[in-house]
Amino acid sequence: MKVTAAVFESVGKPMRVEELDLEDPKEGEVLVKLAASGLCHSDYHVVKGEWSSEGPVVLGHEGAGVVEKVGPGVTNVAVGDHVVLSWVPYCGVCTYCNSGRPALCPKVVETAYQNVMFDGTSRLSRDGQAVPSYLATGAFADHVVVRESSAIPVRKDAPLDKAALVGCAVATGVGAVINTAGVQPGDTVLVIGCGGVGLSVIMGATLVSAGQIIAVDVNEGSLERARSLGATAVINPRQTDLAEAVRELVGEAGVDWAFEAIGLKPTVETAYELIRPGGTAVVVGQAAEGVTIEIDPMVMSDREKSLIGSNYGSCHPALDFPRLVDLYMQGKLDLDRLVGRTVSIHDINESFAAMGKGDGGRTVITY
Repeated sequence: MKVTAAVFESVGKPMRVEELDLEDPKEGEVLVKLAASGLCHSDYHVVKGEWSSEGPVVLGHEGAGVVEKVGPGVTNVAVGDHVVLSWVPYCGVCTYCNSGRPALCPKVVETAYQNVMFDGTSRLSRDGQAVPSYLATGAFADHVVVRESSAIPVRKDAPLDKAALVGCAVATGVGAVINTAGVQPGDTVLVIGCGGVGLSVIMGATLVSAGQIIAVDVNEGSLERARSLGATAVINPRQTDLAEAVRELVGEAGVDWAFEAIGLKPTVETAYELIRPGGTAVVVGQAAEGVTIEIDPMVMSDREKSLIGSNYGSCHPALDFPRLVDLYMQGKLDLDRLVGRTVSIHDINESFAAMGKGDGGRTVITY
């Protein structure tokens, strides 16, 4: 079948919206007609050349839609199901999958990280030549074929343009608070970076009744959105000294938890610096290739400060996605405020340019 997709060719070259050929789903795969896709900084890393991914490739990994066809052997998804895409096509049988940590499944590295399906190929092509789907998802298209474990059924009364955000930003941010960190009621929380993921961290901290929730960003619009989603204080480090402002709010010792949601060397180091003795800094943001950080190991051991990573919010998509959608429908996660703008696939280049300027809120493409 013919599909409309935004194709990335190379760094510095605008993506082109064009028709591609999409094969039917093979064994263990499903065809999804997308209703919406979200723009994520992981895609932007590729656009900017900070992550290597040879073109042509269809980017995008955050989306939701309706199942139109299933391949042989599919049992957990049926035609007509409303699904949220997961960029983690886990195997379901390895040690990590069995322990509830599918994002660490080796199959994800072998397939999604190589932009291929389980058989090592792509379902997309152009003039007979294969076009890979980014993270085995390729959500900047009106139809996708994904692994069954990457199509998570959710309730049919949830608006798909909001449910799409659960597939990356919301699962990553809320999951980092609940699954990775286990923030407790009353804990103090610092969030550095208020894009889609950082704002989701704030929603997660609000959901578990954290105490002080301090949002940090250089964009005033992002800070305003953070406050509307539950931040108790906001700081623009271009206007005030960040360390001094945080300590005025929570005391000299620092915060219980600091979440870095950008992926930059100085902000990761700052997050670690601003946690109290016994506190934990959680790296949620994805850094450019080759970035390293510096911390003092004596401080780490002597003050028992922890620095940990969180991939995909340590979530189990099949369990967590329906719960997160339910929380939205119950009014406990305000995904409406998370959306900054809704655009067409033809606006994708302008939308990434706006992302580069730090505009707040998630951009959602609707089909």
